[in-house]
Amino acid sequence: MANMVTIGGLNTQEQQLPPAPKAAPGQGLLVTEKAIKRIRTAMAKEGISPEQGGLRLGVLGGGCSGLSYSIKFDTKPRERDRIYDFDGVRVFVDPKSFVYLHGMTLDYEETLMRQGFNFINPNSTRSCGCGSSFS
Repeated sequence: MANMVTIGGLNTQEQQLPPAPKAAPGQGLLVTEKAIKRIRTAMAKEGISPEQGGLRLGVLGGGCSGLSYSIKFDTKPRERDRIYDFDGVRVFVDPKSFVYLHGMTLDYEETLMRQGFNFINPNSTRSCGCGSSFS
């Protein structure tokens, strides 16, 4: 069972088994239709323009298992970012984080028990109980 954690105001969790992704494979990062819909809604509430801003995914040092996920909105990409477009939703990933996030699927789950983003990362060999830390 995945564990829930809140990072940057968005609920997140990590799972090991990926659902079928919406985006085309080979891009290095996949985002499901449910996640795209939730990102689009949250960006509108935050006043982030989809034409200029987007969702920033990253990896930070620290946490119980050595690394932790970072998810937040950004008003524009940085100079060396990889920029992905999923049905008009842009996702920014810095070069160092891409090493750990390549092949990852971002999903969104909403049930009676929980709601939040799921990081489904084949590069993660283990994670801690908090769900936001991995190695």
